[in-house]
Parts: sequence; structure tokens; C-alpha cells
Amino acid sequence: MWEATCPCPTCALTRNTHLHTHDVSPAGLEPASFRLRAPSPSKHIHPTSAGAFPLYFLSLGERREDSSLKLSGLEFGLGASEVTPTGTEQCEADPWSGCSLSPCQGVQKGGVRSRGVLCGAVSVGQEEPKPSREHLFPDSSVTLIPRLRDYTTAAQIPSSSAQCPANDLGAGTQGLPPQRSEMIKPSQTQLGALRSQSLPQQTIVDAPRMASTENGMDNESFIQIDKYLYHMRLSDETLLEVSQRFEKEMEKGLGADTNPTASVKMLPTFVRSTPDGTEDGDFLALDLGGTNFRVLRVKVSDNGLRKVEMENQIYAIPEELMRGSGVQLFDHIAECLANFLDKLQIKDKKLPLGFTFSFPCHQTKLDESILVMWTKGFKCSSVEGRDVVSLLRKSIKKRGDFDIDIVAVVNDTVGTMMTCGYDDHNCEVGLIVGTGTNACYMEEMRHIDLVEGDEGRMCINMEWGAFGDDGVLDDIRTEFDREIDMGSLNPGKQLFEKMISGMYMGELVRLILVKMAKEGLLFGGRLTPDLLTTGHFETRFVSAIEKEKEGLQKAHEILSKLGLEPSHEDCLATLRICQIVSTRSASLCGATLAAVLRRIKDNKGVERLRSTVGVDGSVYKKHPHFARRLHKTVRKLLPDCEIRFIRSEDGSGKGAAMVTAVAYRLAAQHKARQNILEPFKLSHEQLLEVKERMRIEMEKGLGKETHAEATVKMLPTYVCSTPDGTEKGDFLALDLGGTNFRVLLVRVRNGMRRGVEMHNKIYSIPVEIMQGTGEELFDHIVHCISDFLEYMGMKGVSLPLGFTFSFPCQQNNLDEGILLKWTKGFKATGCEGEDVVGLLKEAIHRREEFDLDVVAVVNDTVGTMMTCGYEDPYCEVGLIVGTGSNACYMEEMRNVELVEGDEGRMCVNMEWGAFGDSGCLDDIRTEFDVAVDELSLNPGKQRYEKMISGMYLGEIVRNILMDFTKRGLLFRGRISERLKTRGIFETKFLSQIESDCLALLQVRSILQHLGLESTCDDSIIVKEVCTVVARRAAQLCGAGMAAVVDKIRENRGLDFLKITVGVDGTLYKLHPHFSSILHETVKQLSPKCEVTFLQSEDGSGKGAALITAVACRIREAGQR
Repeated sequence: MWEATCPCPTCALTRNTHLHTHDVSPAGLEPASFRLRAPSPSKHIHPTSAGAFPLYFLSLGERREDSSLKLSGLEFGLGASEVTPTGTEQCEADPWSGCSLSPCQGVQKGGVRSRGVLCGAVSVGQEEPKPSREHLFPDSSVTLIPRLRDYTTAAQIPSSSAQCPANDLGAGTQGLPPQRSEMIKPSQTQLGALRSQSLPQQTIVDAPRMASTENGMDNESFIQIDKYLYHMRLSDETLLEVSQRFEKEMEKGLGADTNPTASVKMLPTFVRSTPDGTEDGDFLALDLGGTNFRVLRVKVSDNGLRKVEMENQIYAIPEELMRGSGVQLFDHIAECLANFLDKLQIKDKKLPLGFTFSFPCHQTKLDESILVMWTKGFKCSSVEGRDVVSLLRKSIKKRGDFDIDIVAVVNDTVGTMMTCGYDDHNCEVGLIVGTGTNACYMEEMRHIDLVEGDEGRMCINMEWGAFGDDGVLDDIRTEFDREIDMGSLNPGKQLFEKMISGMYMGELVRLILVKMAKEGLLFGGRLTPDLLTTGHFETRFVSAIEKEKEGLQKAHEILSKLGLEPSHEDCLATLRICQIVSTRSASLCGATLAAVLRRIKDNKGVERLRSTVGVDGSVYKKHPHFARRLHKTVRKLLPDCEIRFIRSEDGSGKGAAMVTAVAYRLAAQHKARQNILEPFKLSHEQLLEVKERMRIEMEKGLGKETHAEATVKMLPTYVCSTPDGTEKGDFLALDLGGTNFRVLLVRVRNGMRRGVEMHNKIYSIPVEIMQGTGEELFDHIVHCISDFLEYMGMKGVSLPLGFTFSFPCQQNNLDEGILLKWTKGFKATGCEGEDVVGLLKEAIHRREEFDLDVVAVVNDTVGTMMTCGYEDPYCEVGLIVGTGSNACYMEEMRNVELVEGDEGRMCVNMEWGAFGDSGCLDDIRTEFDVAVDELSLNPGKQRYEKMISGMYLGEIVRNILMDFTKRGLLFRGRISERLKTRGIFETKFLSQIESDCLALLQVRSILQHLGLESTCDDSIIVKEVCTVVARRAAQLCGAGMAAVVDKIRENRGLDFLKITVGVDGTLYKLHPHFSSILHETVKQLSPKCEVTFLQSEDGSGKGAALITAVACRIREAGQR
């Protein structure tokens, strides 16, 4: 195997090399017997072993005088050759080739450089006549390689392993059925005959691939066209580079600091959602973008058929109005609109209107657009720099005979996306390739610096025609692009648009034809006035010439009308020029579109993007191959995406109505949602009322005569003092409140080493003990205490003990708590109605191993206050907002009528979760609160707790989401089975969803985990519901706390109170906004109190020990 590395310009430009291996059977074999290997990104390899000759790089033997070659009996026709002084291999990639299998223009070997002819490349998808063997190779016996499309039936198609990733100048064989891609090899007899031949010294000759023709074409002409159009042929590497450059330009346009200098302006449109199919109603649309304008009535019906009906009328704008005053122009538009409404007899209806205004504008709101400058021949005075919607409204109001609601002003690109979005809900990109070109797409709000807000998405009008105005495309622009630009009305502007849009495509072809004719390469060197006239080779000519069957005939007709007398070869050359120009246009458009789709993919964080692009424009729709070439480029650059393209119908008219319909739907749905959520939004006056009602219930609970009827029980705890910092000693604490319980050793130090040191061990309580006898339960607890003391090396030591017993109790003393009822799955017999401290002491005595001094039995709320009180002497209130909610505070003994004595203070356990059980909160309870309460384990009980605590907030949210979905306001009206499941929406999801650092993408992930397929809009709505429910909970909790601190201030007869609240609970600690809303509410409702909130650490364990420590301090002081 002989190899030659190809330093061709394509390789050099991309700093890459590629492998070209082309095996072709020599003369004498059947036409179907050939093999063409696939390329790979390595280098050119030219195999010349016997039996295998390169298709493009023909192995040469001796050179004959008649310009043909003879190699072991095989003859090849050759073109001109030239002698070069070097003996090194050198080749250039063929710019005619539609694939990366680029043949060389010439490789020197032994001082001779030869140019060869094209010998039939395999290609699929072009209806071009095949080359004449006799014309290309006169007097030779070479066998031309047949092309697959030259066969008319499947049976005739030769099998091949060829894979030519050509662009549309030679479409390749991708997509062929498997039976067509099997390799067929020459027979062993044929191969053997070839291997027996000896090969002389070789020279490698190129054969540039040519469009198939009826009668062939002069090879030298193709070589000249290669030279002219080489730089218009863009490799995959170049297209990828263009795509990456465009991504950077998008970033610049989105950034607040970089936008002023960005060429791609990325303008916000304030269109925040695409159609979801539920749009309904009558809408008007105005389409102003030229000398005529249209008024449309668009009926959108959502009766299961999703039907759109349109009526429209075209009105002219006289030239004097185009150049008159702005008032005259908009008065004329209003008059035409009135005429249209009269005609349809709907003047009495106030219909919403969408305004397509296709002029450069700076949009500040959906219904506000400031005209930057007039284009397209308009020069109306006093309009530039003003809001066109306001001007139209004034003209309508001045008439007074009809009224409309102008909802949105849009451009045609956005209209295209919205029109297609109605039929395909995955449509999130709009593209126009017509006279001009532009694109829009749905961007994440968090990336749009020019608009406030981080939630949701907004359509960005890219204005991508200006890509390259800053010079980033200069290396791929050709002399023809520069000539087009210099002769345009806006030199140096819209450079990307000038390379791809319909306004310039025909002119590019004309400039190429002119230059080649001037150099005698076309039309016999003849030029005509028509060919020399700018604009006389229209873009529609390019489409006509590239049509499959009549293309060459059309080329002849068009060139003849330009005064030329084209030969067949001239027509072929013109066809190829059109192909190259339009292919470059489609490829560049595909490269930038790929960048947009790649950004959407990255924004969504998905491995494989499924998206739809809505497309409009005459070039895309009317050019016979543009769409296919564009699609192919996108799929080549984005192999991991599934992209669908759908054509828009009347994006500028129907699209404006669709933007309006979506805006109306969103507004109507928003209003419906707000009406449902309104009862959750409590006013300042309502919160003050809640505070006053809490005060009334507190007084009832403290009063001896009213205590029985009170819902807020205000239970005495017999804790009469908070820590003062002098406490010291070792204390044990028990924390029993669930299936596990803890034993703790708490060492309290005072003086210079003041602090608390804790050691603890967790023990489980088997189900059989939870549901056995009381003796078994408390014996198990004492066994665990014994194990802990042994573990700590303190067996036999008698220590004071505090017992956190988190079950409903009636406390008659600090060390006496009567169990009222087991909860949390406990059912131990012989305990209810008994003093739990007495039961614990009996179990200790039964064990006879140690003795403990049970000083206090407490609940976790009091423990929280005491824990924080050790750190802050101002702490006299405890609050827990977690799974449940409760509060306690230091009340004046004179007010605690259930306990004798008026001196000092006592901590009161409020049990405030039952606030409202009397019906005093019914006016602020919603239907969702009622539903949650009715399906709870204790209907009618703990109503306040059910409105503010973690156990119930998620369930309230779930009920609201269910209601929204049933009304079609969420999840497109589809209720998943999981959403119907009680408890599925845990309160922790509220905390996660409301997290400021959590993007909507992650919110969607949480919802998907719950089986809820949500859109970006759905995620915003769910987040809003979570926010409203959690905010109300924090405000209600704040109102209750305001009642507590104000009572303490009034108890002490103070004008101003400084106090600290010790707080614990997962909702307070983990929810991102609950604590701040709670603090703000207390501040507003109790302006005469300065309230500090201090988070507790382990109030249920450490707190019990500190209560014991305080009790011991007081007891010791009393003994002294």
C-alpha cells in the first residue's frame, strides 16, 4: 500500500487531516462491481496495489503523446498537464466535491503534474444526466463508475459500501436501505488477473467531480470554476466554527454590559409563552410592513378541533401618506380598520388586536414599541422615537366610533414561531429566510440582563442578519460578498443577511457570472448590458435553475433573456454556480440555527433535545433544495438533537393574532388563578384582627372560669425561671417523642468556662413494646438509661433528670405530667390517665441498679425557650414551627388563674395549634383549608396548626394544584394519578421550589419526580402557589407571635419591650423565606416591641437538662 499525505487547503485551514480511500475496479469489470470506502478524519490514502485503483487519484503509468495514459493495459483520458520543478507530492482539495472525499487538483511526482477528468462519482439525489464515457474518455477502455440514481429499479441498484457525506452538490448515499449498502467485490478471477500485473513508477492525477451532463463539458472550465468558488465551499469544521462564533455573539447580545457593542442585538419581545392549544376567541390583527397593509380577523376555537379561521382585507397606503405626518398615517390605518369592522358588522365589539409592525423598534412592553427609524420608503414625521401603539390608540380614540384592545406588537419572526406553536407545542424557534432573514427563540429569563426578573422564559428577537458586522465573518466572506456589500444601501451592515437571504442570492450569482465572463471562462467572454445590470439576475432564477428536471432548460432561457447565447457548458456552469451559492446560504443558516438549538438544549439541561422550528420565507419555501440542505446541516452539527421543521402559514398576520390570543389566554388564566388565590393574601387589617382574636383566646385559656371553653389552653408548665448563667452540674435528659428516643448527659459549666457539653445515645423502641404494657415500655426506657450510664462510665451515679415527654399531658407540677392520650403509634396499656414521672420512677426502683432524681417533665417548646434562654437572657418566648406548631412564654403568675400564687412568673405552654377550633378563624379559612381538615385524622381540631405547620402546607398546595388543573389553568388540564394521591406533595418541596438559587429547570425536575409533566409556565404557577401558601402561614404565625409579645409588654406596663424568641422547627429553619416573612409580620403588628429571633439547637434534649439545672439552682437557693 502506497500512501501520500494530502496538505490540501481544506486540511490546512482546519488544521485537520482526513482519510480518503477510494477503491474502484478497473476496466473489464461489470459497472456494478466497485467499492468506495467511507472517509475518516485521518489523511488521504491512495491505495495502488494490484486490483485497486483510486477513484479520484488515478495511478498513472507511462504518459503518451495523445494525452492519455496507459497503465498495464488500462487507458485513461487526461487533460492538459504542466511540468513543475519539484518532485514532492502536493494536492489541493476539490471545491466541486460535495463531500469530504476531496480529490486533488494535482499531485506532482517525478517532476510531472497532470490534471485528470472526473470519472463518475457515486451520488444520490440529483436528477442530472450521467457523463458520456465516450466524451470523457475517447478511445479508452476505462469503465465509468455508475451512480446509484442512474438505475431505475431496485434490482438494478448496485450494492456499495460507499458513504459520501456530500452536501447537495452530491448528496451521498446515506439513508439507503441495508440491501443497497452491502459490498460487492470483483470476482477472484478478475482480481487475480490484476494482481499479476506489475506497476511502474506512479504519478497521482486528480479528477475533479463534475455535475453529470448529457454531453459532458470541457474539463478546464470546471477547474477554473473550482478556483473561483473554492472559498464559497464551507467544510463541516468551518460551519462548526461559525456556529460557535454565533453562540458567543448571542451571549454578548444578552448581557447588559456587552449588548451596546454586540452585533446580534438579542431584543426582548415580552412574549413570555407559546400557544398551548387552549386559546379561544375572536382576535384582530394589523400587518404593516410595506406599501400595503392588512387587517385580519382571526377566529380561534378550542372545541377539541383547535380550528383557526381567518378573514382579511388589504388596504393601500398612498405614497403621500408614507411621506406625510405620523398622525395622518395612523388616522388612515384607523379608518381602514373601521371600514373592515363595518364590513364584518363587528364594530360594536371590543376585540383584542395584535399589531405586526415590521420596522426597527425598541420594545419595552408587550404593547409598547418605540420606532427607532423608518425603512422601506416610509418617512412619516413625528413617529421615530415614539410608541407606535400609543399613536394608533390616539387615532382610534379620536374617531370614537369603535374601540379595540391593542394587546401586543410583534415582528414577523415572532409571529412565525407563534403560528407554528399553535400546531406544535414543541415549537420554540422562529426562522425567516426570504428577502431578508431573522430568527427568534424562547430564552430563559435568568439569562436576559435587559429585562428584570429571573423566572420563566421570553422570546428573543435575535436580529441575526447583523451577525458579522463586527468582522467575525471576514475570513469566510469572499470578494463577491464584499462587492455586494459595497453596492448596497447599507454598506458594512447586515453582512450575514447579505450572504444568505433572497435579496442578495441572485446578485451573488450575477457577480460570479460577470467576472468569469470577463475572463473568458463563460459565454465566450461576451457580456451584455442586462448581465451587467445590478438586480437583473433575480433569486427566483436560482430556484428555477436548480429544479430537478427543467433546470438546464431554465438556465438557457434565463441566460438568453439576459441577451446571452449560452452553450450547454455555460448552462451547466451556471447551474453549478447556483448550487454552490444556495448551498452556502443554507449551510450558514443551518450553522447559526444549530447554535440557537444548542443553547436551548443547554438551558434545559437535557441529553437529547426534541424541539420544533417554525419557518417562513420565500427562499425556504420556494427554492427546491434549500430546506433539505438547511435541515441536513443542522442535523450534522447537532447529532444528539431531534429537530422538526414546520412551515408557517401567514406568520405576520395570523402570528400577530396568535401572540394576542396567547396574551389573552395568559391574562384570563392569571386572573382566574388570582381569584382562587386571593383569599390566601391577607391584608394588614386581617392580620391585626387575627392578632386580637389570639389575645382573646389567650385570656380565655388563662381564666379559671373560661378555661374549659377556651381553644388555646394556656397550660401551666411550673417552669418559673429561665437560665441566668449561674447554673452548673451534670444532668441527664430523656427525649421521648417517637419510635426512637435519646438519653443525654448534659454538663453545664459556669464562670470563665461557661458553656454546655452534651453526650447522647439513640435507642430504638420495638413495635411490640410501643404497643405492649406500660411496665414493659418504662422498663425498656430504664434499661436504656442503664446502658447509657455504663457507656459513659457513670453507673451507680445519681443525677438529676429532665424528661421531655412529647405527648398530650396535663401538668400539675414541674415533675408531674398526666398522660391524656397516646399518639404517634404508641398504645402501651396502663399509661393514659397516669403520671408518667411516677411510672418512670417505679421502673427505676424495679431495676434496683441506680437512683435518679426526676426533677422536671417538659415539652419541646419549653425546652426550646430554655435552650435559647441560656444563650440570651432576654429570651422569654419559645416557638416551634415544624411538622406541628406551638408556642410558650413567661406569663405573670397573677394572670395564671389555674395555679395558686401571684408572685413571679411561670412559663405557659399555649398549645396554640387549636386556635380557631371555636370557629373564630372561619372567615379567613379557604375551601382548601376545609378540604385538608376534613380528610385529616382529627377533623375540626388544630385548625390554626393546619394553616401554618409543615404537616399540612404541602397538602394545601396539592389541593390548589388539583383545582387549577381541573379548571384547565395548569398542566394543560391533565391530572396525573400521582397528583390525586394525598400527601404526595411534601412540605419539603415548598422549601425546595421556593429556593432562590433553584432554577425553573430544577422545579420542573421536582414536578417530574411527582409524575407531573410541566411546561416552564406550569413551573412558574406551581412556584407562585407555594409562595402564596407559605407566605400566609408565616404571616398567621407572625400574627400569633405579635399577640404574645404585646401581652408580655402590657403585662409589664412598658411603652417599649425588648425581647428574644427562641425558635426551632424544620419549616422555620429550612424554608428560604418563612423566617423573614414571620419577622416582618411581627414587626408590623407589634411596633412597640423589638423582637429578636434566636434559633435553638436541640431544645428537646438540651432544653430538658437546662430546665432541670434551673430547677436545681432554685431548689438549692431555697434550701440555703
